[in-house]
Amino acid sequence: MAKRDYYEVLGVSKGAAQEEIKKSYRKIAIKYHPDKNPDDPTAEDKFKEAAEAYEVLSDEQKRRRYDQFGHQGMNGGFGGGMNMEDIFSQFGDIFGGGGSPFESFFGGARSGGGRRVRKGSNLRIKLKLNLEEIANGVEKKIKVKRYVACEACGGNGAKNGTDMQTCGSCQGSGQVRQVVNTMLGQMVSTATCPTCHGEGRIVTNNCNVCHGSGRKQQEEVISINVPAGVMDGMQLSMSGKGNVPERGGVPGDLLIQIEEEPHPTLKRDGNNVIYDQYISFMDAALGAEIEVPAITGKVKVSIKPGTQSGEIFKLRGKGIKDINGYGKGDQLIHINVWTPKSLSKDERALLEGLRESDNFVPNPGKNDKGFFEKVKDYLQ
Repeated sequence: MAKRDYYEVLGVSKGAAQEEIKKSYRKIAIKYHPDKNPDDPTAEDKFKEAAEAYEVLSDEQKRRRYDQFGHQGMNGGFGGGMNMEDIFSQFGDIFGGGGSPFESFFGGARSGGGRRVRKGSNLRIKLKLNLEEIANGVEKKIKVKRYVACEACGGNGAKNGTDMQTCGSCQGSGQVRQVVNTMLGQMVSTATCPTCHGEGRIVTNNCNVCHGSGRKQQEEVISINVPAGVMDGMQLSMSGKGNVPERGGVPGDLLIQIEEEPHPTLKRDGNNVIYDQYISFMDAALGAEIEVPAITGKVKVSIKPGTQSGEIFKLRGKGIKDINGYGKGDQLIHINVWTPKSLSKDERALLEGLRESDNFVPNPGKNDKGFFEKVKDYLQ
């Protein structure tokens, strides 16, 4: 099923300010919170949908990319597998305070003892692509060094994964209550437990392999599906392919910045590609069959007799696929008639004999278009 527009999901306009987006998301998240809707099986999906929309629209860079390229421009961002814990760990501040969103709104600890879920750091890489790869999309396999969970302890940092005990300060919840007396009365808030740092458990004997960190660094081959039509500087993301945090949690993301390698002969203009073709005066006057480079290889082009310098030939559909799936661009061939810079004695004599011929005196007709008209035609 096609994804709904993120602005529609949050019920805001495209020009909405960040404060309005945040307010709308908070309202929807409260309305569809799974704990508040135990008998509604669709509530969790709506809750996650709102979180996905907010994750993109609350980030100005991601929002600009989404406004320009739509869902395909996000390429597996937030919606690629984050669970409820991920949402709470990333957007806990939206629900107020530093404690659990469940506790803030519904007066109880969430499943799992309310322990804070950490998210690992993101990894950033640059991916170079040539014009052919950009034009039609490509799958790239790259080697990445990232932190993954230690297999010996299961990622918790304890020897054999079992040498742990429940934190005595927070009784395993990962949070402690604080009561503050104010002029309005007592205010109760929650904060991360300073003893276990929100984990709810304390390691009594460190793992021999990872020495208590719960993770190790290893090289991994990752397949990246790059959609057709990406642009230089665009950033793609792969959820969960970043670093795992110390002693458990959800991994960060892999952020891929696109670098477009210049093509030796073709130039990119949006989804179109442009090629400058020089032809001789004789070919322009008499006509010719020529071959020009294209993304797919060589293409034959017919030069009709009387072709003028500055004419633009259009090869429809020979450009780059649109990233949102709206067809393909064209290849535009800009014709330049080459004028010799030096002539031999015989060549000069031959041309002098043609100088006064009526056919060699410039006489543009109504159908001969100027530069701006030609540009207007190729843009249509």
